[in-house]
Amino acid sequence: MFLLYEYDIFWAFLIISSIIPILAFLISGILSPINKGPEKLSSYESGIEPMGDAWLQFRIRYYMFALVFVVFDLGVSVFIEAFIFVLILIVGSVYAWRKGAFEWFLCSLIWIERKTKLPLLPLIFIRKMSVMKNVPLSE
Repeated sequence: MFLLYEYDIFWAFLIISSIIPILAFLISGILSPINKGPEKLSSYESGIEPMGDAWLQFRIRYYMFALVFVVFDLGVSVFIEAFIFVLILIVGSVYAWRKGAFEWFLCSLIWIERKTKLPLLPLIFIRKMSVMKNVPLSE
């Protein structure tokens, strides 16, 4: 039976975790100084007095070149990093497999195979590479 009072801690945590950020925004909005003058609203260029309007119109091809650069620059580096990460995972898994760290997995597959009476093709491949070669496929 669903009892609501069992979740009192959850609701208290949810309410408190919702109130804290709201209070932080309210307090910072109340305590922060709001002085909007002409100097505060002007654009800042490394201490140099700005000249002219800050809104200049550029051709679209500059943006396109920048986007293509970012996509290919980040895309290649992210791909290389992901490839190295997956390679490390594969090497670690092969090492653990050779050391016999996944024998519990083999035992659970054998148990599933015996309960369902279905031969599991991956199990045959795994058993060939494993130290559990003496375990029969079925009883």
